[in-house]
Amino acid sequence: MKGAGLIPKSFIQDLLNRLDIVDVVERYVPLKKAGANFVACCPFHNEKSPSFTVSQSKQFYHCFGCGAHGTAIGFVMEHTGMGFVEAVEDLAKGIGVTVPQEASNVPQHKVAPDLYDLMQSATRYYREQLKITPRAIDYLKRRGLSGEVAARFGIGYAPDDWQNLKAAVPNYQDAALVETGMVIAGEEGKRYDRFRDRIMFPIVNVRGNVIGFGGRVLDKGEPKYLNSPETPLFEKGHELYGLFQAQKAIRAHQRVIVVEGYMDVVALAQNGVEYAVATLGTATTPFHVQKLLRLCDQVVFCFDGDRAGQKAAWRALENALPQLQDGKRLGFLFLPEEHDPDTYIREFGTEAFEHELDNSLPLSGYLLRELTSQVDLKTQEGRSALMQKAQPLLTAITAPTTALLLRKEVAALAGVTQAELEALWSIKPVAAPQRPAPPKSKRAAPAGGLRLMLRCLVMKPELVRELPKDFQAEGGEGAAIHALADWLNESADETSTAALIQHFQGSLHEAAFTVAQGEVMHLGEDFDIQAEFTGLLRKMQRESIESEMSALLAKGLGGMSQVERDRHEQLKQALQQLKAQPG
Repeated sequence: MKGAGLIPKSFIQDLLNRLDIVDVVERYVPLKKAGANFVACCPFHNEKSPSFTVSQSKQFYHCFGCGAHGTAIGFVMEHTGMGFVEAVEDLAKGIGVTVPQEASNVPQHKVAPDLYDLMQSATRYYREQLKITPRAIDYLKRRGLSGEVAARFGIGYAPDDWQNLKAAVPNYQDAALVETGMVIAGEEGKRYDRFRDRIMFPIVNVRGNVIGFGGRVLDKGEPKYLNSPETPLFEKGHELYGLFQAQKAIRAHQRVIVVEGYMDVVALAQNGVEYAVATLGTATTPFHVQKLLRLCDQVVFCFDGDRAGQKAAWRALENALPQLQDGKRLGFLFLPEEHDPDTYIREFGTEAFEHELDNSLPLSGYLLRELTSQVDLKTQEGRSALMQKAQPLLTAITAPTTALLLRKEVAALAGVTQAELEALWSIKPVAAPQRPAPPKSKRAAPAGGLRLMLRCLVMKPELVRELPKDFQAEGGEGAAIHALADWLNESADETSTAALIQHFQGSLHEAAFTVAQGEVMHLGEDFDIQAEFTGLLRKMQRESIESEMSALLAKGLGGMSQVERDRHEQLKQALQQLKAQPG
């Protein structure tokens, strides 16, 4: 199962059995009853009439408009941008169960709820201080911010004193203040606040909890931005500033902009561009890219045009390569050197900024531009250097089409054929995994029947145990049925539709199961799965026998060997037995 990490598989199955997907989805999207299912306008793409369907009996969702599909776990991941483990923990907490961890050498961090309460108290305190500090209010007004936007992001002010938080918490000696990074413990037991005389930007996770702060100086001073340190609550490489506030707009526009500073996010929101987030004093990480691609189709990195901005953009590109997905677009926007997004949008307006976004440089263009600028393509040495520099970057890409097209372009620039480049880089042509071909005597079942069979198996996975041992089937549906049979043999316990969908999410067979899920949504609750499956199985067996008999008869009785005549007799009896069965 993708991303399951150290959570036992049996727990995932148990969790899916205990959850009701309708309750889970309803937390985020209002559902309406429609026959056996529930429907809504899809939260993952814009539509006027509802095509997002949730099956309570089968515990999965399927959108007939955009193809989004999955279980309660998948929905929470897709809707909030949480990772797999986060989503499982969130759902488990909601029904009062603890997630067991399989043995591991990695220390498990459990966060005490009072740490979140502490951060909330600090946020309230800083917001109150902002209201009574004209100097801080003037600073925000000069930056063009309205009170509404400041409130939306929970912006506050930390006064210029050493122990401000004494007024915000019951006990300033509490160890939790040091644990959350709000207070620094100095020598001889002296303590002082980390943030003093700064505009305070609370950092909120996708569940809406404050987990850290960014503080910006009002006047001159170093550092310009000060962030919370890494704490049990806050892991910089996993979190993005403004994501909690931007989620809705990101979905609606299917686009997110990654900028460098908190002020950029807030200024863009003030000017109607509400789908921006910022990295938190760290380079863009693979986790950031993965999180954002779950939420939308296009990610644009918008960095300053200076050297630091160029460096940050290249780091973002390197970390994004392994996360690329075919059909999703990553772009890079470099503003003129004297501008950042905040100053640019205030000077030229929203329309001009969005025009720049629309014309951002695609990842492939940026990658090739940077690589070719470092070499002289007129010389053999330069072309050789290009191939050497490109190899680690292009081989990091797992998205097949994107990787292929970039290899084609690099090969053309280097003056070699694509096949020569791939041979040099030891890239084997990608072929779909093949199951061994069935023996001639066991003819493959016709595809139409397999699709219907897969539909039955999605509704009732344990039916796969009724397949004969010598069952053979080809094509995508056939491979999915065999994979399901293998999986069920490994998991002895009873399984459910939701567990099946969760298990094959992200696998080679996901597409075949997705088609079957869509068809299942249209079947009424009174559909007799068992009768349908038995009938299909019998029909397939009969067709397989008749096909083999025809092949033998084509030789004529005189042309058959004794072994073949015996086989024909055997098949004839098997066919009579099948026809004699009731139903």
